[in-house]
Amino acid sequence: MFLLWTSRALWAADVPTSNAAVAPRGRIVVLGDSITAGYGLDPTQAYPALLQQKIDAGGLSFTVVNAGISGDTTASGLRRIDWVLGSGADVLIIALGGNDGLRGIPPKQTEENLKGIIQRARAKVPSIAVIVAGMEMPANMGREFIEQFRAVFPRVAKGNQSELVPFLLEGVGGVPALNQADLIHPTAEGQTRVAGSVWKVLQKILAAREPR
Repeated sequence: MFLLWTSRALWAADVPTSNAAVAPRGRIVVLGDSITAGYGLDPTQAYPALLQQKIDAGGLSFTVVNAGISGDTTASGLRRIDWVLGSGADVLIIALGGNDGLRGIPPKQTEENLKGIIQRARAKVPSIAVIVAGMEMPANMGREFIEQFRAVFPRVAKGNQSELVPFLLEGVGGVPALNQADLIHPTAEGQTRVAGSVWKVLQKILAAREPR
């Protein structure tokens, strides 16, 4: 979760590529930080792009929008959620919280921000499906903080009728071979594994929402 801010340009997936008429597609927004943005990698190697590959391979009519900004916290995600959902969405994946934990932000505040993001998303798009991606902290953050932080994500998901990816970096976090030199940001292979973890939850939602 490298602390680097980027400009709020149009997301690439939202830019029309031609004037030709196309069939309507559902929209999946991934609200995240540098892991979502694909820090240190080509954007095509970040897990949102890999999710798009899985969707296309399955013949599903959805477009993934990578709304990841390096350095984002749950507070900054809450501030920009209305703007990010300006074009609406069928599914919102919330992959925020890691920077909160690394900055020592109280888990209670992280929880309130995540709840606020979901509430604002549903106020804007009542039918939106929400996936909360859990995060965990390294051992040097202290046992009590780690446990409180870990508990936030399943509690938010359960209390707000959302689906849960238990740990976004399952099988990746703490594994040197799957992370870049900073041991925080996944390599291309690590991103592939992240995409697999998210896909297990996302594909069930898409199967139920695929236009008939």
